[in-house]
Amino acid sequence: MSETTAPPKVQTPAPEVEARPERPHLYKVILLNDDYTPREFVVSVLMGVFRMTEAEALGVMLTAHRRGACVVAVFTREVADLKARQGTEAGQRKGYPLAFTTERED
Repeated sequence: MSETTAPPKVQTPAPEVEARPERPHLYKVILLNDDYTPREFVVSVLMGVFRMTEAEALGVMLTAHRRGACVVAVFTREVADLKARQGTEAGQRKGYPLAFTTERED
């Protein structure tokens, strides 16, 4: 009687699952309305800090004026915080209460 041996089992490696980095959360930069900062100044800040055209900046400024606040743009947290700070500081340098804030986008 002859013994038969089973062929050796070949182990196939498990397919590698590519780990995707989690997308960063996005944050809205919001312009808050006030009754003291001149409209022209707000438009100039929006154009300078957020690189808007004059028409875009005017639209954002008017929306904030009518509704009390307006989303200016959406960025990663670091960029949103930087832009909000730059806009707010531009108003402070001129003595205006111009204020931008950030809020996480859901």
